[in-house]
Amino acid sequence: MSMLKDPSRKYQPFPQVDLPDRQWPSRTITAPPRWLSTDLRDGNQSIIDPMDGVKKTRFFDLLVEVGVKEIEVGFPAAGQTEFDFISNLVRSGRIPQDVVVQVLTQSREDLIKRSFESLEGAHSAIVHLYNAVSPAWREIVFRMDKADVKQIAVNGAKLLRDEAAKRPDTKWQFEYSPETFSTAELDFSLEVCEAVMEVLQPSVESPIILNLPATVEAATPNIYADQIEYFCRNLPGREKAAISLHTHNDRGTGVAAAELGMMAGADRVEGCLFGNGERTGNCCLVTVAMNMYTQGVDPGLDFSDIDKVIETVEYCNQLPVHPRHPYGGELVFTAFSGSHQDAIKKGFEAQEQRNDELWRVPYLPIDPADLGRNYEAVIRVNSQSGKGGFAWVLEQDQGLKLPKKLQADFSRHVQTMADELGRELNAADIWQCFQQTYFVGEVPKRYRLVDYEESKAGDGTSIFTGTIKVDGEEQRIAGRGKGLLSTILSTMKESYGLDFEVLDYVEHALGSGVDANAAAYIECRLPDGGSCWGVGIDEDVATASVRAILSAANGASLEANT
Repeated sequence: MSMLKDPSRKYQPFPQVDLPDRQWPSRTITAPPRWLSTDLRDGNQSIIDPMDGVKKTRFFDLLVEVGVKEIEVGFPAAGQTEFDFISNLVRSGRIPQDVVVQVLTQSREDLIKRSFESLEGAHSAIVHLYNAVSPAWREIVFRMDKADVKQIAVNGAKLLRDEAAKRPDTKWQFEYSPETFSTAELDFSLEVCEAVMEVLQPSVESPIILNLPATVEAATPNIYADQIEYFCRNLPGREKAAISLHTHNDRGTGVAAAELGMMAGADRVEGCLFGNGERTGNCCLVTVAMNMYTQGVDPGLDFSDIDKVIETVEYCNQLPVHPRHPYGGELVFTAFSGSHQDAIKKGFEAQEQRNDELWRVPYLPIDPADLGRNYEAVIRVNSQSGKGGFAWVLEQDQGLKLPKKLQADFSRHVQTMADELGRELNAADIWQCFQQTYFVGEVPKRYRLVDYEESKAGDGTSIFTGTIKVDGEEQRIAGRGKGLLSTILSTMKESYGLDFEVLDYVEHALGSGVDANAAAYIECRLPDGGSCWGVGIDEDVATASVRAILSAANGASLEANT
């Protein structure tokens, strides 16, 4: 089989919601929702090898650490392993007083009773009841009519009420999900939820959680928002219910649906860290929370050490976080493109000069430092990169602030290395290339400074006396001029016939304090009209200047020989 030329023969567009005066499009998210992590339940059932007790405990501790206050810890009736984990967690004292654990159960008497048994001794807990209500499930899966489906929900609610009454020492909360809400008739979902509320008798002080899942994402997120707003408007006793969202990502818009659902009136968001879940996954709690953060809203979840969160999630799920996953991916703050790198570099420079904290760096919607990331990986260099990329890397790695014209000169050498290696260049590669190009450090070179002295003659001119190794042999040279640079140039011309003049000179400190070094950059014009650059680094700025002249001499000598 192949894709149909006329897919309308097989698939029909999802019907619109009749809501001409919808309000959600003009609203903004100004406060965080209640967060519910279902990593240990929905997320766990979707991985190839479900987590054992050790992994689930480690994941639970992580959720507590980042600030999740409601955690769905499992499906107690699924098996003894699941039951034991939940009951041990309750008895262990590991659950903080401000954290509420939640368990899921279908609307069956034996499963509901088993769920309550797993929570014996909990200071507070949520029991989450669900049954599917949409036409496809009613007609195909269960072969029931609406009345039958509604009765299943009512019977389950009565069991929740009765089992909770037997255990008055626990503060019980109830959640009901009309599963497959997103593909069900809105008025029928309202009818079922109203019947459940009639049994459980929630109050403003103790509201029921009504979870409205996009069990299968079947429409654009604006339609889901319409469904949520319609439901909120028409639910009797709305003030006695917390409306919860549980979006899936079948169409790739699970996060968008959750955000628009909050704008439509929802109070709570369920999901998993980094969107793990069946099929294409659940709503990603990290993305929703950090989206709010970038709009100036404290999400109430702390991802200050995003790499630690990723390490735990990947270990427990045995699934990698995609390198392009929003906020957490390895490459999401990384630019390879030359134009992007240049804009980011300028953005950081402007950020340092501003007097306020407002974040304005091109291509970076959030400061990586807020997530515990350093700036070393923001710009990375490959064959697609420009001069801004390696200049940023050298500045971050070595403290060198290359003049613009030197950046252009060095870029051709970096490009050559990238093409030859056929891979990304790391900071060590770029530094090695820089040292070899400008004869910095201990790389082989024709002219090498051993020592020198500068003194003043009676007429005010500078006198340079030094020892230089030329092709490995020490030679004493001397000369005079108006200043240090001109004196060295005249000395090199008299001693070795190197005739060039200074076109540009830049220097800056490397680091700060008593241990700071200096960097000097010099551009020289050659007799043939061309130019070459020299770079010097030393504890003393004057010595750095001398080294820069010798660096240029080495470059000129190399070009003359080639």
